[in-house]
Amino acid sequence: MNSPALFNIIALAVCLTLTQAAAAEWLNARDFGVSGSKFETKAATTASSKQITVANVGDFKVGQGVMVSKANPRVTEGRLWGPRKDYAKSKPVGDLVQLRGYDGSAGSWMVYVLDVPAGQSQTFRWSDDLGRIWHEKTPMTGDWQPLGGGIEVRFGKHDWEAGYTATFIARDQLVTTIEKIEGNTLTLKDAATRTVKDALVRHNDTVALQTAVDRAISEKKHVLVPAGNYRLSGPIIVSNAAAIVIEGQSAPDTVLDLSEGEGSCIQLKGGTDVTIRNFSMVGHMGFDESDRAGLMRTLGGTAVWGFYFKKCNALGISNTERVLVENCHARRMSAECFYSQSRSRVGNSEPKSYTKAITYLRCSVVDCARNAFNNNDYAENTSVLHCRVVDVGGCTWEGASRFVRLIGNYVRNAGTIAMGNIRSRAEHLEQLGSGQHIVADNVFEGRTCYGGHPGGYIVRACDGATQVIVRNNLFVNYNSCGIEIIPNPDPRSLPTSNCAITGNIMDMTAIGEPSRFRTAIHVGSSDAVISDNQVYTRGVCDTNVTAICLTEPAINLAVHDNLLRNCGTGIVGEIASSVVGEIVNPTTFVAGRGKVPMERRQSHRYRDFNLAWFRANKPDGFSIIESFDPETLRFTLKQPRDMKVGDRFEVFAPSANWNLHDNTITGCAQPVSFTGHGSDTSLFRNNLIERGGATNATQAIAGSGRFKLINNHIIGFD
Repeated sequence: MNSPALFNIIALAVCLTLTQAAAAEWLNARDFGVSGSKFETKAATTASSKQITVANVGDFKVGQGVMVSKANPRVTEGRLWGPRKDYAKSKPVGDLVQLRGYDGSAGSWMVYVLDVPAGQSQTFRWSDDLGRIWHEKTPMTGDWQPLGGGIEVRFGKHDWEAGYTATFIARDQLVTTIEKIEGNTLTLKDAATRTVKDALVRHNDTVALQTAVDRAISEKKHVLVPAGNYRLSGPIIVSNAAAIVIEGQSAPDTVLDLSEGEGSCIQLKGGTDVTIRNFSMVGHMGFDESDRAGLMRTLGGTAVWGFYFKKCNALGISNTERVLVENCHARRMSAECFYSQSRSRVGNSEPKSYTKAITYLRCSVVDCARNAFNNNDYAENTSVLHCRVVDVGGCTWEGASRFVRLIGNYVRNAGTIAMGNIRSRAEHLEQLGSGQHIVADNVFEGRTCYGGHPGGYIVRACDGATQVIVRNNLFVNYNSCGIEIIPNPDPRSLPTSNCAITGNIMDMTAIGEPSRFRTAIHVGSSDAVISDNQVYTRGVCDTNVTAICLTEPAINLAVHDNLLRNCGTGIVGEIASSVVGEIVNPTTFVAGRGKVPMERRQSHRYRDFNLAWFRANKPDGFSIIESFDPETLRFTLKQPRDMKVGDRFEVFAPSANWNLHDNTITGCAQPVSFTGHGSDTSLFRNNLIERGGATNATQAIAGSGRFKLINNHIIGFD
């Protein structure tokens, strides 16, 4: 035998051996009894009987899971939210409120919300459509009373005047298994509780897929899911996997269908290394229901979100160390679509296990009611790369987590990239911060839309985010606000700081709808660089657009080499204010409502800052701040003052270090406007201001305050 032929034989043998070895590492979900079928049929059920008569047996088999609609009406959960003064507090409702009469005739999945407004104890209001319509001022009798459709409720004795909201989930679906098939009769593992002639029987592949995953974890193998439509009643749980890949045959043809189920399509719990690849994931609430899935405007309990009661999402992650999600495409999810919640490092301490890396690669979230991507934790190194987010009723991204990268994505008609949202002033967050983000090379088209309402910022950092970079993004026909980095004054939060906004090209032209008031870039946080951005509208000047807004008392701002064209206002400097909320003594007070930030421990703490007073909307003198206590949130003045609760005040630095230089501003109705206080180190220098086509521009630089104007070139103005 010649050597080339021998080489070919050896190569073929090696390839076959490798193929067999690779196959041995994979389990096929088909071998565990999954159906992957969309088949469904009508059926007649009889109360207390395990036998149902179907119109067509179709591809049903003994041992398969099924879901039977209308066959098992019941109330699955009741919770009581409140009292109103305790944010987001809830518990099982017990006997405090009872609900009866649900038989499925009102709908297969109903949510009843009973809202007792704070300050009232004799009436309540109720809704059965997640708050779109409220039936107001219903008397509270203490006995069974009708809501309609056969539903009755009864309130027990309680401190209802403190403000409470009761919620009940009612479903009529029977989740069970086929034990026998004789002709058109299916014998089920569980009996129906209702007699109906028009039930629907659908496949349920949850248990079969779970069995495949559990086997793969125990044998250290992977799972291949063939093409098919896999209906789920609940999540596939991946628990403590050392290393597993769960892969669909192809994303368009391998569907995890949660349209009749609840929870996550896949839920990761612990473990070391998990890859999820090549799936479509379908839920049951789309963009058109974003109002129903959102925060309900309850008058009793607080933080009651609609999606809690019809919850579905693509993926949940809890403390899994490394996760890769690739080529997975979700639609019609009610909750945070791709969601993580993990333990985390606290200062110098490190938990035994926590999420260290999550990567979403070439995924999409389309037509969903709430958030696309969400880390409700301090998980580290989450990357959202080359993904598509369209028609999403919540945030495109919401994350308090560390070291986040959102790069190369496309976003249209979706909510904010919300960075920070850390409702904590814990000292460890000043040792190892959180909310660090890089937002780069993305395309934002059209507008921001949150909860069904257009407008608002598409990129926003607040509430404790630090080290934020927003660079090289494209904004196309953007009829909403663009980028905002501000120090939310919430007393529960640390200010945001240290950011760079650079290299963005922001076309703020309104196309196909009326122009909205909008700001391209707003910075109210200290230690920020805004450079090399282009902000413009095509055609004539759009007076609704502000290109760059800067807000005192931020310090250390460098704004340079920006090109601003055809905007209503080019650069505006303003100042935040708050009111006195509590007076401790003649030199000490606590701020009430307003926008003056509550500074960090490791900061200037407003030492020697100026404070301007206003009473009845008129200037009322100045004070100098001795200090700000970041623990008690108390401001202390150097000299006593006759303060009153409600007095408005503004805080500004003796040396703000604003350096605005080498910007080009053309065609703007008001090129520059300063309405803040400024300082000796507030510089506006070497800028080019040209009238361009702005026929209504009368003054190149307007306003007041201490701003040094140096070597600016002003052309076309008298």
